[in-house]
Amino acid sequence: MINTKYKDRLFTFIFGNAERKEWTLSLYNAVNGSSYTNPDDIMFMTMDDVLYMGMKNDLSFLVTDLANMYEQQSTYNPNMPVRKLMYAARMYDRYIHLHKLNIYSTKQVRLPVPKLVTFYNGREDMEDSILELKDAFLTEDGQPVDAESDIQVRVRMININYGKNKELMAACRPLSDYAWFIAEIRRYSETMDIETAIDSALDNMPDDSKLKELLIANKAEVKQMCITEYNEAETMEKFKDEGRAEGRAEGRAEGRTETIFSCVYENDFTEQRGAQKLNLSIEQFREKYNYWLKMKKN
Repeated sequence: MINTKYKDRLFTFIFGNAERKEWTLSLYNAVNGSSYTNPDDIMFMTMDDVLYMGMKNDLSFLVTDLANMYEQQSTYNPNMPVRKLMYAARMYDRYIHLHKLNIYSTKQVRLPVPKLVTFYNGREDMEDSILELKDAFLTEDGQPVDAESDIQVRVRMININYGKNKELMAACRPLSDYAWFIAEIRRYSETMDIETAIDSALDNMPDDSKLKELLIANKAEVKQMCITEYNEAETMEKFKDEGRAEGRAEGRAEGRTETIFSCVYENDFTEQRGAQKLNLSIEQFREKYNYWLKMKKN
């Protein structure tokens, strides 16, 4: 029976479990370039499929300088800095309550530095990049706002598709095996249904894979997570296709409007006829037409 309460992504299932802290530590070290050796020093929690990780301090047992916020995404999302800002607020709220910090005190509280990482393994060929919150501050016509933000958020996006970031993969074998497994599912899904593709990928896993025993032992849950994520990615692609179609339709509509305005401008027909063709009242037509004239002259 599938555990329907299990809604984690496969990535979180692998790296966000206390029983597999050695894999969590391996990922932590690979991303941060560190060399911690004791998995029990890892502290983490998950919210909304986001993995929050830090290292225990040997003396105080509090999270030290870094609070890592890891999330896996199978579709590119330029709004990740906005989401990470919201996640960080929740994380700090928990941290402050957990350690009984008084943020109203005259003494400066000590907080871990947030390190925000998105592991991307979508089908688009995306390069590693830094996504910034400032890119969301736009005017209505899509231009950057001429003001400096008092809030800055930067998210490091790392492409973990199989064959990418080889040094990172070499430093974390479970991550490499995860990337291989996802790539195999995609390869098989080109010629078979998703469930059969997952079964084939599991059957084809090398015996020395770090993940093989775990994935096979939890096959029902693994299949459910993979199918859910696969369907989610397919839905997102459908939305993108619909958006592109709407964009083309809007482009055609704008082109038709431009043509009608030009005909009125050249006295090929009257404003009344132009308004009828665009299904506008004469007042609405004149307002849009006058704006078009103004832009044309500029």
